[in-house]
Amino acid sequence: MEIKDLTANTGKVDIVAEIVSKEEPRSFEKFGKSGRVCNATLKDATGQVTLTLWNDDVDSVKVGDRIHLQNGWCSEYKGQKQLSAGKFGKIEVVGQQEQQEVMTNDPGMMKGLPGGDSDDGDSDGDSSEEDLDIVNDEEFVE
Repeated sequence: MEIKDLTANTGKVDIVAEIVSKEEPRSFEKFGKSGRVCNATLKDATGQVTLTLWNDDVDSVKVGDRIHLQNGWCSEYKGQKQLSAGKFGKIEVVGQQEQQEVMTNDPGMMKGLPGGDSDDGDSDGDSSEEDLDIVNDEEFVE
């Protein structure tokens, strides 16, 4: 199922999507029991929807996680569809946002980054000829 296919007031929702934002959790007390709740935004290629996280689920996911909501519930609040695991559903983290580490010895790639050379052509004079020789002598990563 995709987000565009969600229908309000239906159960047995089975969807895989990414958590793109997550609000701070709130504490509540109801019927003499305390709990925690927070809203997150879930996104796939077809759209995005609010995912309400209750109690243990609040800490089980983070921004960038790819989750699988199994047997979830789709409701409607203020005209907007919302998902939750409900009483019988399960949220499982199935992947995390891929972060790629790029390794380079090319000083030109550092321009504009913190600690890198600036593009304005001004030199602060901190680099010595010895430092430049070290960079030039290193093997470049292909």
